[in-house]
Amino acid sequence: MSRRRKPYNKNGQPKPAAISSTPSSPSSPGSGSNQGGQGGNAQGAKPQRKWYKVDLHLHTPGSNDYEEPKVTYFEWMSKVVEKELEIVAITDHNTVAGIAAIQREIEWLTRLERDKRLTDEERSRLEAWRGFAEKVLVLPGFEFTATFGFHILGIFPPDMPIRQLEHILLTLKVPPDKLDVGSTETGAGTDVLNAYKVIHEAGGIVIAAHANSTHGVAMRNFPFGGQTKIAYTQDGNLDALEVTDIDRRGPSTARFFNGSKSEYARRMHCIQGSDAHRLTTDAKNIKRLGIGERTTEMLLDAPTFDNLSTLLRSNQFDRTRPARAVDKPFDPLVAAREEGPTIVQSFHESANKRSGKLTGILADVCAFANTAGGVIYVGAGPRNDKPKGLLDAKQVEEEIHTDLSERLTPPLAVKIDQFQSQGANIVRLRVPKGENRPYCLDGNKFYVRDETDTSLAVRDEIVALIQEVLMEAGGLARPRGNAPVDNRNRPDQNRRQDRPRRPENSNEPIESKNEPLDNVSLAESVIDITDAFYLPQVGVEIVNSEERNGTHFHTIRDLRNGHLITNVTRKGARKLWNYAIQQHEDKRVRADKVDWQGNVGVVRSQARAGKMRYDLALREGDQVRVFYGVTDDGMEGAWAAFVQEEGG
Repeated sequence: MSRRRKPYNKNGQPKPAAISSTPSSPSSPGSGSNQGGQGGNAQGAKPQRKWYKVDLHLHTPGSNDYEEPKVTYFEWMSKVVEKELEIVAITDHNTVAGIAAIQREIEWLTRLERDKRLTDEERSRLEAWRGFAEKVLVLPGFEFTATFGFHILGIFPPDMPIRQLEHILLTLKVPPDKLDVGSTETGAGTDVLNAYKVIHEAGGIVIAAHANSTHGVAMRNFPFGGQTKIAYTQDGNLDALEVTDIDRRGPSTARFFNGSKSEYARRMHCIQGSDAHRLTTDAKNIKRLGIGERTTEMLLDAPTFDNLSTLLRSNQFDRTRPARAVDKPFDPLVAAREEGPTIVQSFHESANKRSGKLTGILADVCAFANTAGGVIYVGAGPRNDKPKGLLDAKQVEEEIHTDLSERLTPPLAVKIDQFQSQGANIVRLRVPKGENRPYCLDGNKFYVRDETDTSLAVRDEIVALIQEVLMEAGGLARPRGNAPVDNRNRPDQNRRQDRPRRPENSNEPIESKNEPLDNVSLAESVIDITDAFYLPQVGVEIVNSEERNGTHFHTIRDLRNGHLITNVTRKGARKLWNYAIQQHEDKRVRADKVDWQGNVGVVRSQARAGKMRYDLALREGDQVRVFYGVTDDGMEGAWAAFVQEEGG
């Protein structure tokens, strides 16, 4: 190891160098000083943050499915240090036997030292354990198996007694005779939400293990309703999601939890862990990772449990990132450009005032504040070529600050910083979703974000923004605008009596040329039901069309937020709306041309603006609804069956 640091207790102060947290733990000479401490708090100075390499999902031979059962705990810890990990958690299956075994070994060696009975080999071993403690903060924990087989990580302070950890497992209904087994199966167990609560109330960090993979709470194809999936990934006692495809382009699970979707309104920290059941990655199966092969970096004042839990419970999402090799450090611009422009991300090559580039940046700020927040990169376009960068990034930052304060109403706290990417100077703006929506530019320009584009808001969108804020202020939940219209419980006069009826196999177009709205108000046409993924979550639906003086006027529903926009014409529509209206007017959908799977189907799919987009259909009895321009990250529930893998 080329770097050494003094360990700190959970309050950020130096602690005795030890793996064990028991009173008989060994301490290293001089451990009470603050020498060499990175992130310490000497003489009241503000701690200096640094990035720490973290792996919060590690198994030991204490798990009965460990793939190298003959490995000793000393060898296990040696590998942790070799991989230069700085914070780790021991998370064996439904047991704390692994951390207990480590503590017993250290306690035994310490007792021998106190009794002056150490052999040379034992003395060397004890010194090695003390050396480990100077380099790594080891947190006790477990991977609990909840009902239906979902896995949850509980991670606790280093001084949490083993007996107390076992008591938590007993509270979670792990049978007493299985406390030392380390099995993934424990019987009936506790349901997911109660498990979150028990771990949180016991003082633990709660992480959904490999949330998007086997035994993960975000599994798309698991036979649960949408509301259950949302609850499992948005619960207030849940601190973070462990995601196995955090760097993946295409429908990465992490993208579902960036706060841009009304279904997943709470933005979640998404981290990664190795879930190692062996010391090194299996050469025959690279999915069987070794220690530290898939880790997270966290920006902390000091490597302590309290700092870790505070970060994961904060809104500082820029302080966690996937770890990279030393020769290939994490570059936020490269990672962002791989994903491209999204509803929460945009790029500008320059901030020139004369050409209007600065106004374009401010328009994005306004749009993100009105929509779901986002990040703006200035100095690079969305393409993956070498970024041009900014000649004077400091001046650009100052100009943005000045113009935001003068032109954006009401005031908004935007975080602006600078960094280098491939030798180019980049300015980054991190824009929150505003609490005082709607925001406007220059006193009268209201912008919203529509997937990859920023657009001036139309009247109905401005009204909807105001209504949302008023409902939030009153402590009310906004009615779910993209829930299906359930006509079964409505009076007959409120049903779509004028929608054309047709046999299921009819070759007639399934959309009429002139289809009036229901005999109810727009507000009444939105009804909340239990399945949150009954409709796609992205795209638009044309819910009404009428002709006035030779011009077709449409009412569309924005599936992302449920807003209903009236009086939209083909000529004045923004990109996606224009596409939907064009298809609706010129290419009538026929029932026999739909690729049906039950009551949901694909009308067509094509790559547009660098993304796969789908036109989808939904049968409701003898009626069919069509949704245009749906992207794969808007397709959950039954719709997930139509998502094409990248390159497929």
